[in-house]
Amino acid sequence: MTEQLTIQREEQSTEIKKEPSKKLIVYNDYVNTFDWVIKALVEICKHDETQAEQSSLMIHHKGKYAVKVGSLKDLKPMKEGILDRGINATID
Repeated sequence: MTEQLTIQREEQSTEIKKEPSKKLIVYNDYVNTFDWVIKALVEICKHDETQAEQSSLMIHHKGKYAVKVGSLKDLKPMKEGILDRGINATID
C-alpha cells in the first residue's frame, strides 16, 4: 500500500490597506487671473490645457473645485505649490 502525502496550503488573506482618496480643492478669488490659475494647474497638477481651462471655469462659477483626487502624500506638495502662487487651496 502506498501512502499518499497531501500537502495543504493555507491561503492567507492579505488585506491591502488603501489610503482613502483625498481631494485637492482650489478656491475662487478676485485676485488671480484665469491664465495664472491655468498655468498653475498645468505646471503643478500636470493637467493638460483643456483640463486646466475647464477646472478654472468650475472654480470661478462654483467658488471651489476639486482639481485632483489622490493620496495625501501625492496631493500635499501640489497644494503647497498652489499656495506658493497665491492661490487658495485645501485638501479634504
